Amino acid sequence: REAMVALQRQLGEKKGIIMDGRDIGTVVFPWAELKIFMTAQSDIRAKRRQEELQQSGKTLSLAEIEKNLLERDKIDTSRKNSPLKQAEDAVVVDTSSMDFDDQVDLIYQLAKKLNNQNPA
Repeated sequence: REAMVALQRQLGEKKGIIMDGRDIGTVVFPWAELKIFMTAQSDIRAKRRQEELQQSGKTLSLAEIEKNLLERDKIDTSRKNSPLKQAEDAVVVDTSSMDFDDQVDLIYQLAKKLNNQNPA
């Protein structure tokens, strides 16, 4: 994990990078200019995951998928090394009622607003 963090930090040295991960804003780039903590209701997350799985030909019940997601969340939030947690200065985005395009647009607007506040 330490080698991965070092590599990720090296990739972000010149800034202008977008990364996704459960510890990016707290462990890898705690000094990032913009941190977004995306969340959604577990039933919505399960439905989205089920649709992804169906596209690859796999079928699981919503209940099983939701159980797996919640179990993974519990493991990730309680692990000793690089736990999943919201950075104190992160913008929380609840995507439960947003489609993908709405999510992208909101993130773009947040980045644009930050860039306008801090021109190079």
